[in-house]
Parts: sequence; structure tokens; C-alpha cells
Amino acid sequence: MIRKLVIALSLIGSQGHAIDFYFCWQGGNDFTMTGQMTINPVALNKPVVSQDDVLVFRIAGYQNGQLLGKWDMATRDADDSWLLNYDPARSVFMTPDDVGLGVSQAWNADGTATDCGNPGFGFNLGNFAQDFCLDGVWIEESGMPPETPFLVSPVPVDPLCRVYAPTS
Repeated sequence: MIRKLVIALSLIGSQGHAIDFYFCWQGGNDFTMTGQMTINPVALNKPVVSQDDVLVFRIAGYQNGQLLGKWDMATRDADDSWLLNYDPARSVFMTPDDVGLGVSQAWNADGTATDCGNPGFGFNLGNFAQDFCLDGVWIEESGMPPETPFLVSPVPVDPLCRVYAPTS
């Protein structure tokens, strides 16, 4: 029993502290999305971080600064779309061209962006566009070209994609 405890503690200690990342997506027609993900630092040594490496993930969608909806992996249903591909070397969410898939990000929205539930909110980055799903409906006017870079930040951002600056 002591041996099992020592092994378990060594594994926990070797993983270090989880690291938080933040992002803000700017879509068409004043649609934006903020989010946060927490990743085990061991996974950051991989060329691609997947949804299986993410410990915490949450998003909130807006239009003109007004909240439209939220989604997080902690409360997701088993049938919610959940696919994530993050390149830690470039600090970007990968596009379909990067990974050779039709959809590279599916956060409660699959390639059609119509499966987010009603009520519901989701985001999809597919080979047609980066866009929202709201209450089971694809929000076409939110879309951006699929190859648009989607950067990730080590510091929090607001719904207007401004980095929070520490106050003194």
C-alpha cells in the first residue's frame, strides 16, 4: 500500500500545476466569444493538445457585447460535440488545414453548427467557416473564414478582445 501511495504522489508531483489559457474570438457582425481552458503542463510538450488534455474549458458568446450563451465541458452532455486541437508552440487553435480534418474545433457545435441544443450555445471551426450555433440554429452571420488565425493568450481577455491589464 505504501508503494502505491509513493507512485501516485510521484505522478501527481511530476505533472506540475495546471496552466490557464484565455482566448477571444472575433467573428463577423460584432459577434465575439471569450473563453478559458486549463491544461496539464505535461500535455504542452505534445505537438497537438486535444480535448483529452484539457482539464477545464468554458466559452461565452456575445453580439455587440451582449451575452448570447455559454457552454463548458464540466456540464456538457455525453452527446455534445467536443473536439479541440491546440498548437502550444504557436499558441493557436488549429484550423482544418492544420490538422487535415473537416472540423478542427467543435465546442458544443459540430460541422453544421446546428447541434448545440435549445437552449444552447456552441462554436465550430470547420472547413466552411468559424461560427456560432445558438439554440440549435447555425448563426451564419457570425462566421469568419476557416483559415483565420485563432490566437490563445496567457492572460485574461474581455468580450471586446482586450487584454486585462493589472491595476496598481
